Amino acid sequence: MATQQQILPHLEWVRVFEAAARLGSFTAAADELGLTQAAVSQRIRNLELRIGAQLFNRGPRGVALSTQGEAWLPHVQNALALLLHSAVNLFEAPRRKITVAASASVIELWIVPRLAGIAERLPHVQLAFETIQNLPDYDRIEADFEIRFGDGNWAGRQSQRLFREELAPVAAPRLISRQEDDWRQWPRIATSGPRPGWRDWSHATDAPPMDVPRLRFDTFVHALRAAEAGAGVLLASLPLSAGAIADGSLQRLTTETL
Repeated sequence: MATQQQILPHLEWVRVFEAAARLGSFTAAADELGLTQAAVSQRIRNLELRIGAQLFNRGPRGVALSTQGEAWLPHVQNALALLLHSAVNLFEAPRRKITVAASASVIELWIVPRLAGIAERLPHVQLAFETIQNLPDYDRIEADFEIRFGDGNWAGRQSQRLFREELAPVAAPRLISRQEDDWRQWPRIATSGPRPGWRDWSHATDAPPMDVPRLRFDTFVHALRAAEAGAGVLLASLPLSAGAIADGSLQRLTTETL
């Protein structure tokens, strides 16, 4: 009688058997595993000799699992899955958590569009995003990185500029199509916060004073959504509204910037 050690096959042979059985082809298994078809055939033959059973029926049109092969396949797949799961749990490098603090507008309009493929590029990093409502929140939240609007001179922090802020009037095509007068007479949308506003725009462009904005939001992303809906003209951050301008949801009304 054979001992367990004598019948226990090489793991590589078992992997080759699983691939060939799952794919129904020695050639397909060879492609998946980066082997030659002859190497796959030899490994499976070695496996059959070791366990004393024919796992495949071979014919002129290819191979098919034998009755014994069909019976063994689910056990092999469960065993390989268990090996992989235990190896990942025991030996995979722990994920490093990185916390990024930013406004809701920056997270939604600038960060999220750039997240595609991030899990593949940084497999051992867990990214956590904290939404900042007010400047004091930056001191309350323990973040590894902060994205702020300003000149970069913040006590106790090193800073690097991500992009230069530029502002320009934008509006939705539906609003533009139904207005015949100068856009400066259209309803305007404003935002609260540190960014320059419509009064700064008038001073910088020597434009006549404008009416008080009809709509005001405390987050830029909500103001942007209102502009996309055709509610008025927005003095928009070009870096944050780049996606809406690119897909045609908003259009610039002038080449001038602030």
